[in-house]
Amino acid sequence: HRELMNLASTDGLTSCLNRRAFTAMVEGYLDRVANDQAKSQGALLVIDVDHFKRVNDRFGHESGDRALRLIADSIRNSVRDIDIVGRLGGEEFGVFLPGLAAERTASVAERIRASIYAAAFQPEGKRHRLSVSIGGATFDRDTSYTQLYREADRHLFAAKRDGRNRVDITALPPSGAGETMMLH
Repeated sequence: HRELMNLASTDGLTSCLNRRAFTAMVEGYLDRVANDQAKSQGALLVIDVDHFKRVNDRFGHESGDRALRLIADSIRNSVRDIDIVGRLGGEEFGVFLPGLAAERTASVAERIRASIYAAAFQPEGKRHRLSVSIGGATFDRDTSYTQLYREADRHLFAAKRDGRNRVDITALPPSGAGETMMLH
């Protein structure tokens, strides 16, 4: 039964949680801490591989799969054991950082970005740099996965629009208007 549950919740290529399991775990955490202001803080990062179609088109899908596994490993090696990593689909990953103070989120996101950029991806024996754009939303109050994802995704698109290979983080304020912290 445990093996079946693991198969049902894990992305077969990257060994990350799949989108459904990732979402369920984040929602479960947010539900548990909803009435505990001391624990109701953290962040959601949405990570998208820059120009991934070019990797598949130039080197083939097998190399693209190797790149995704390398990226997943880089993400996992850049976060704490308690953080939740999922493959949300295609070349998009999510990282939930429970209990992390807002001021530390940008440095974690930058560590992930830099780790992926430094990764040794060498299709056809030649180094090819991988890069990601990261959007994030921090929270220090009761919130929902949908609200966090919407804000993180919005800032992911801002990072891509502003040149890719960058981090763009926002804080969820009580009023709903975000304060943006940008890292280049």
